[in-house]
Amino acid sequence: MQDTELILVVDDTPANLDVISDTLSEAGFEVAIATDGQRALKQMEYSLPSLILLDVMMPGMDGFETCRRLKAWELTQDIPVIFMTALSDVADKVKGFSLGAVDYITKPFQEQEVLARVKTHLKLRKLNKALEQQTAQLTTTLEQLQKSQLQLVQSEKMSALGQLVAGVAHELNNPIAFITGNLTYAHNYFQDLISHLQLYQKQSSAAEIAKHAKEIDLEFLLADLPQILTSMQQGSNRISDLTTSLRIFSRNDTTNKVLFDIHQGIDSTLLILMPRLKGNCGPAVEVIKDYGDIPEIECFPGQINQAFMNLLANAIDAIEETYQTHSIEQIKTNSYQICIQTCLAKTGDRVLIRIQDNGMGISNEVKQKLFAEQFTTKPIGKGTGLGLSITRQIIVEKHQGTIEVDSTWGKGSEFVISIPLRTASGK
Repeated sequence: MQDTELILVVDDTPANLDVISDTLSEAGFEVAIATDGQRALKQMEYSLPSLILLDVMMPGMDGFETCRRLKAWELTQDIPVIFMTALSDVADKVKGFSLGAVDYITKPFQEQEVLARVKTHLKLRKLNKALEQQTAQLTTTLEQLQKSQLQLVQSEKMSALGQLVAGVAHELNNPIAFITGNLTYAHNYFQDLISHLQLYQKQSSAAEIAKHAKEIDLEFLLADLPQILTSMQQGSNRISDLTTSLRIFSRNDTTNKVLFDIHQGIDSTLLILMPRLKGNCGPAVEVIKDYGDIPEIECFPGQINQAFMNLLANAIDAIEETYQTHSIEQIKTNSYQICIQTCLAKTGDRVLIRIQDNGMGISNEVKQKLFAEQFTTKPIGKGTGLGLSITRQIIVEKHQGTIEVDSTWGKGSEFVISIPLRTASGK
């Protein structure tokens, strides 16, 4: 208890003011007095008390109206008000509490009771203030943690994209180079066709038209041009698919979850990983998809895509590590595969995603640390140790789902994700 605690006593009876003031002063409190509600409110402009003892029955502005105004003013609304009254009617007491009073003291006063109630409510006020400060600090800490988690997810996502940029660039360069190379042939073919049509416009002789047709090899041109255009269209579609996949994978999430087709997310991730799956720098990996008939789920698509990327990239890593231990004969006879299966859970309210590889598998010792932060079995520079930790955060903490791993050393691994179709809050 600090001796600087200020108590404001509001009462129109001088004798009551004297008794209360003496009692509080002797107990070590600083006391201010006011004889009516208007003076009490005026007092607030000069110094704010730690607690107010307020008489109910006063001329002019009574205690109820004074309390109402105190609670309506932001500066004074948190100051505890204890009513002093001779009224014993329950309705009056209920009215006082509804206006924001914290307690009642009944006249005639009992000095020890007054002190006990004042000290109790001052202590409660201090505890409330401390709790509010702690809550504010926790809220700030939580916001910072959430920002850090989002930055961590984005950092891991950009790290994954960075590793794939060269491969994706190669995938884009192939169709671009093909289209660019064939544009010259297509341009020449169209020029020859235009020249041939102009002969008809000029009503040239049949001999001239036949001669020109032979010069431009019209029969071959008519057969080859549609094939060139079809190939160019395929290249254009390939570029469109890649850029769409990059957009889907890299999309920024909003503060609220949205409906999302997880098959679209998986496919976009696989397309980005295609250079690795094709075996440009390792074994060719066959992807077997078994998609069930499932509705869109309520989620953060960018984060879900990141989880898919982490799991699928790890599956490829496991297969590449296995490939490096195989002999030439084993490489010829082995088929390297990733199987992806989606379906609704039996309960009908969750979707299950299974990602299985036939890599080396995970030992029991590693399995126990698998989702720990900064744990990795990869060489320095290749693994951040954040991928599976972030994947678990995304699935479990952000989407109220589960992620489990079933693995036998030497036989591959299977990760099983379970995500609710809808969440209660959507956040």
